[in-house]
Amino acid sequence: MFSTIGYCQAPLNKVATVDEISDTTFVNLKDYSSDFIYDMRYATDNNFVKAQVYDCAECLIRYKTVKALIKANNAFMRKGFQIKLYDCYRPLDIQKRMWTIVSNPKYVADPSKGSIHNRGGAVDITLVNLDGKAVPMGTDFDFFGIEASHKYFKLPTDVISNRKFLKKIMTASGFQSFDSEWWHYNLKSGLKDPVSNAKWDCN
Repeated sequence: MFSTIGYCQAPLNKVATVDEISDTTFVNLKDYSSDFIYDMRYATDNNFVKAQVYDCAECLIRYKTVKALIKANNAFMRKGFQIKLYDCYRPLDIQKRMWTIVSNPKYVADPSKGSIHNRGGAVDITLVNLDGKAVPMGTDFDFFGIEASHKYFKLPTDVISNRKFLKKIMTASGFQSFDSEWWHYNLKSGLKDPVSNAKWDCN
């Protein structure tokens, strides 16, 4: 549960009405769909910080981001794939810590401006097939090099095709890609939401 902002729980796969919850309320994705795969890297030490910086391996985002993400995942599932999540909402204090390690706005947003991760409108994702096998994307998550860019094409044909497939469905579902990171998607309607430094309690 969030300690400083509103938090709402609902049964799996329930779609709440407008009267029940605001689009900008932070919620746990798991309370709205059981169809996602999770590899929440910052709740482990398998990340570029080389330390666990989240207490919980949860995907907490604004409700409007949840709705768009479920729309995208349903489209992927119709084609035999699922979204696997690496990161969702990120408190501003953690953004500051990441910035001290990689102070390059091509890869880490300047915390003085805030990331859309800090606004609850960004997700870091990849795809797996319905058997859980990873779809090749050319680099690992949080690879800080030109090879991770959407504009880099010296890659196997299947990798380029997979990135385009990911981008096509995500953009059709209301997200924008981020040029230097194939895994990062911003909800277009979340770009102006306020930055948050809320923390959550793990059960």
